[in-house]
Amino acid sequence: MAQSRELPGFIACLDRASEWLGRSLSWLVLVMMLIQFLIVVLRYAFNFNSIAMQESVMYMHAVVFMLAAAWTLKHDGHVRVDIFYRAMTPKHKALVDLCGTLFLLLPVMVFVILSSTGYVSKSWRIFEGSPDAGGIHGVFLLKTLIPLFAVLMILQALVEASRHFLILTGRMPPPAHQHDHTEERL
Repeated sequence: MAQSRELPGFIACLDRASEWLGRSLSWLVLVMMLIQFLIVVLRYAFNFNSIAMQESVMYMHAVVFMLAAAWTLKHDGHVRVDIFYRAMTPKHKALVDLCGTLFLLLPVMVFVILSSTGYVSKSWRIFEGSPDAGGIHGVFLLKTLIPLFAVLMILQALVEASRHFLILTGRMPPPAHQHDHTEERL
C-alpha cells in the first residue's frame, strides 16, 4: 500500500486554516511590541499615560495566546514531560499522542466551553467594558476568546488525532523529524 503524505480533504483544510491563523497572529506580536515601546516612550519622555493603550497590549497578548494555541499544538510546541516519550518509536509516539488527544485534550476543551458559556454570555448581556476610566469597552470580546480558544483547540485536536491515527495504521509516514527538545551539546 502506498503511503499518503496528505491528510484527507476537510481535515487538511482545517490544518491549513490553523497554519494561516498562527502565521497571521505572529504579526500581532510585532504590533504589540511596537505599541508597548510607544507606551514606555510616551510615559518616560513625555509624562503621558494612556489606559486604552496599555489595555490594547493586554488584549493583543490575549488574542495571540488564546488563538495561536491551536497552531502551537499543530507544531508540537506545548510543554510535555518526555522522559519516556522521546525514546519511543514513531508509532508508539502516535499512540500516546492519540490517547492524550482523545482522553485528555478533547474532554478538557469541552469542559472549558461548557464552564465558560455562562461567564461569557453574562459579559455579553451587559456589554462589559473596562473598569478603568479611559479603558477599552470590549471586555465582553476579550472573554469571548475563552470558548473560541477551546473550539480552535478542538478543531486542531481532530486534525492531530487523524494524523496520529493515519500514522498508526501505516497510511501516513511519521514526520521526517521528530521534535527532540533536548539541548545539543558541542
